[in-house]
Amino acid sequence: MLFKNAYIFTPAQTFVHGSFYVENGRFGKILDTVPEEAGTDLNGAYVIPGLIDVHNHGNSNADLSDGDYDGLVKMGNYLAGVGVTSFSPATLTLPYEVLSKAFATGAKLNREQPKGCSRLMGMQMEGPFFNEKKKGAQNALHLRLPDFDAFKKLYDDCGGLIRIVDVAPELPGAEEFIRKASKLCTVSEGHTDATYEEAKMGFEAGARQCTHLFNAMPSIHHRKPGVIGAASERDDVIAELICDGMHVHPSIVRMAFKLFPDRICLISDALRCCGMPDGKYELGGQDVFLKDGVARLADGNIAGAATNLYDCMRNAVSFGIPKEKAITAATATPAKQISRYDEIGSIEEGKLADFVVCDEDLTRKAVYMGGEAL
Repeated sequence: MLFKNAYIFTPAQTFVHGSFYVENGRFGKILDTVPEEAGTDLNGAYVIPGLIDVHNHGNSNADLSDGDYDGLVKMGNYLAGVGVTSFSPATLTLPYEVLSKAFATGAKLNREQPKGCSRLMGMQMEGPFFNEKKKGAQNALHLRLPDFDAFKKLYDDCGGLIRIVDVAPELPGAEEFIRKASKLCTVSEGHTDATYEEAKMGFEAGARQCTHLFNAMPSIHHRKPGVIGAASERDDVIAELICDGMHVHPSIVRMAFKLFPDRICLISDALRCCGMPDGKYELGGQDVFLKDGVARLADGNIAGAATNLYDCMRNAVSFGIPKEKAITAATATPAKQISRYDEIGSIEEGKLADFVVCDEDLTRKAVYMGGEAL
C-alpha cells in the first residue's frame, strides 16, 4: 500500500516531502518523491512515528498493577487512540506477589496483541527499591532494599519483559544490584536522595537513566549537584521528563533539553485517572484525588499525571522545544531505552508501520497501526 504526498519525519530529525509503502504491516521503501501510481493521498499532512510511553501506570480507571487483563487492554485501546502505539507500563511499589501478577498480565498482552490496542513492548519496575525520603506517591509500606534475586525471578517469570528497573543508588546493596541488573535491562536512578558521588557511582556501575528528572530527587544546588548534576555529565545517560505542565515548570523543561541534549525521554507517568473525570481514584492502596487536571494524594502532594504522552509532547512544543526534538523524545529515544528501536520508534524500512498523521502543529488527524487506520 502506498501513502503519498506527506511530510515524513526522518531519523535525522527532519521532515521530508515524499511517500512511503506499507507491506505486511511494516514500512517498505521511503521515497522523497510522489509517485504517479494510485495510493492514499495524505494531502501534504505530516507523518510521525507512533509515540512510545515507557513510563505510565494507567488510564481509563485501569492500572497495570491491578493485574487485570481486561483493564490492561482498555489502557492499550485508549493509548492507541491518542497516538501512543507502543508502551512499557510501570508497576508501583507493591509486594512481590502483586508485582508478579502484574508482570504476568503484561506478558499476556504482549503475546496476544489485540487489534486496535497499543503494543506492550516491555514494562518498567518502578519500585520497591527506593529511598523513603523521596518515595513521592509510592507506598512506604512496601519499600525494600535492592534485591537482585527477587528482581531476577520477576524478570525471568515474565520472559524478560522488564525493560527498565528503578533503584535509589545510595541504598545498601544498590551498586551490586546495578552491576547485575544492567546486564539485563536499563537501570534508572529514581526516587532517590543520592549525593552527587552516590549517583555517579550508580552510573559508573551501569545505570543509564534518571526516573522523571527533577521529581522525587534532590533539587540541583551549586554546591550539591546531586543526581541531576551527575547525570548531565554523562552522554550515555537518558533523563525521563514529565511534560504535563504540572510536574515541571516550562522554564525547567527548556533547561532540561539544554542540559540533556538529545537525551530527554518524554513520559506521561499517567495514573488510572488519566482520561477520567475529576474524582477519587486509587494508587497502590492510596487514595488519589483528581481535580482540574492535577492528581494529588490526601496530603496534597502531587501523585502521578493525568495527561497522555501525545499531549505531553505537544506541551513541550508549546513550551518552546523544537518540534523535531519533542517528537524524537517521544519516539526514538524511548524505543532505545527499552531496546526496541529495531522494531519501532522511527519511520524506516522494515519497522512496524505504526504512525500518526497530523497537521503541522501536531494536531492528530489519524492513527495507523501496522499500516491500518484505527
